[in-house]
Amino acid sequence: MAARGGGLQGPLLGIGEDSPAAPQGRRSSRPWTALAIAAALLALAGVVLFLSSAGRGVGAAWDEQRRISGSGGVRPSPHEVESAEGAAAADDARCSGVGAAALRAGGHAVDAAVAAALCLGVVHPMSSGVGGGAFIVVRDAASGEAVAFDAQETAPAAATPDMYARDPPSKCKGALAMGVPGELAGLHTAWSRYGRLPWRDHFAPAIRLARHGYEVVPYVARALKKTEREVLADPGLRAVFAPEGRVLAAGETCRNPALADALERVAEEGVAAFYGGPVGESFVRDVRAAGGIVTVDDLRGYKVEVSAAMRADAMGYSFLGMPPPSSGTVGMALILNTLGGYKSLEFLKGFLGVHRLIEAIKHMLAIRMDLGDPDYVNVSGNVAEMLSPPFADKIRQRIVDNTTFPPGYYFPKWSQLRDHGTSHLCVVDGDRNSVAMTTTVNSYFGAHVLSPSTGIVVNNEMDDFSVPAARTPDHLPPAPANFIAPGKRPLSSMTPLIILKNGQLAGVVGGSGGTDIIATVTQVFLNHFIVGLDPLAAVQHPRVYHRLVPNVVKYENYTVVDGEVIALSGEAREFMEQRGHRLESTDSGAVCQFIVHDLPEPAASGGGRSVFRGKLTAVSDPRKGGSPAGL
Repeated sequence: MAARGGGLQGPLLGIGEDSPAAPQGRRSSRPWTALAIAAALLALAGVVLFLSSAGRGVGAAWDEQRRISGSGGVRPSPHEVESAEGAAAADDARCSGVGAAALRAGGHAVDAAVAAALCLGVVHPMSSGVGGGAFIVVRDAASGEAVAFDAQETAPAAATPDMYARDPPSKCKGALAMGVPGELAGLHTAWSRYGRLPWRDHFAPAIRLARHGYEVVPYVARALKKTEREVLADPGLRAVFAPEGRVLAAGETCRNPALADALERVAEEGVAAFYGGPVGESFVRDVRAAGGIVTVDDLRGYKVEVSAAMRADAMGYSFLGMPPPSSGTVGMALILNTLGGYKSLEFLKGFLGVHRLIEAIKHMLAIRMDLGDPDYVNVSGNVAEMLSPPFADKIRQRIVDNTTFPPGYYFPKWSQLRDHGTSHLCVVDGDRNSVAMTTTVNSYFGAHVLSPSTGIVVNNEMDDFSVPAARTPDHLPPAPANFIAPGKRPLSSMTPLIILKNGQLAGVVGGSGGTDIIATVTQVFLNHFIVGLDPLAAVQHPRVYHRLVPNVVKYENYTVVDGEVIALSGEAREFMEQRGHRLESTDSGAVCQFIVHDLPEPAASGGGRSVFRGKLTAVSDPRKGGSPAGL
């Protein structure tokens, strides 16, 4: 097994030399002009950071970051930053900058994550926001303690397993699809435990952006165009995102003053303003008027599930992540233990790596559908199997190197989860405390409803539950472990992870893209920590996806917002076709944020609570046009 930065050479997953998607270490030669920065004002412990509100490019924001932070933050690419002090990587440059400013003001990694998440909810409202939910993993470097905060949406008290039987589309569109939002509760719970800066100060950038306006970036504009019919059909969405009768385009300014007012009240009065207070009352009134069943009592009764982070070990690394109902930690562990059991990992640098990875993913997808909310179903046996190297050995014995098989070969018992969307952010501070946070409203713009009185986008997380009478596209029965029950959380693919080597922080990673998240995070990990690609190349490299049914390998072949072409090589495709895989290209890949902590070789042990402080390299995925920020 090779350590990161050496050993195995060559491209992971068969990315041949004819691929336009960058060999190891490649940097894009295109000047970065696509994204523009909008306004944000952050007053944190007396530090004020201005991100100009009109027309300034990302380069100007970098200059401001360097001016404030002195010698910190080396930026070899618009998607990558290096820092010895701290870093934040989010889907949007403005929100990465907000997170870095919180660190600069003396904040904990959790302070930065809270401020960045609130920012994302304003400027990337199609993917996240306080009307949705989140998974948050926090590791305290000094003690080694790692905590999982499950702030996922829950089913309302009036929810029933067959509530969508008469109107199946209402499970994904409309206010009836809304689960009880958990993001604000999760942010506050994590901040209460670790935060160093005042709660209200974290809201200042998001409030200013919502009230005074922010520039719509190309990825958001594309999401608006894709959902234009739904946006125009809802009065709340139309007023914010199509004020002139058409959806806003890239470069135009968006304002959401009702959201600014709601955030301001939560900032001053605390989360009780939403969970049973005046903001929540207004929100519930709007949701019920649109056909939802949530009540103020549902909000008042919402609880964040706090537990020790789940630990998984594979390929010489330890992974700290979310327990079920997330299938991400156990899913990735099963894939890695399956691949890691081969006598050599040399295959990962060639096309055989693509085939074996896809086969491991297919087995994992079939197995993970036995998972569900552990407060409602017993999943301990399933979790133990998915974390078990001997169980992975059995899976590996069923992988044949010269062929693939129909879905039935992988013993799927239940219809596959088809979750959506999300946004992910990573933070590491100067003390090497770390946060991996994935937040979601599920589909683009959630339920396609916006609460007019609060400006909050309504999630459609109920669509991630299985329902007894569903007509499933894979013709398999729906998974009973994931049936609806009051207060229950649905099964999820979200995979926020903190990576350790010998007890020291090695990296923070996570992704967005629904069902494809587990495959994405797995590939980025392998690219960097096993094959040895640099962090940016590890994220940039083309990825492959599978959803078991239909029996199709999706491979990336598209141009991202800054003009970079990401495409799987022709040689890799030919290799896969020779083994019976049916291939389809996709122009909508999953998105990953990634922070790497350089450790000495061999990595020093974290015993005795000795904390190593090496260089941080933060990457925001070019697929969403993001940009990280460092100190």
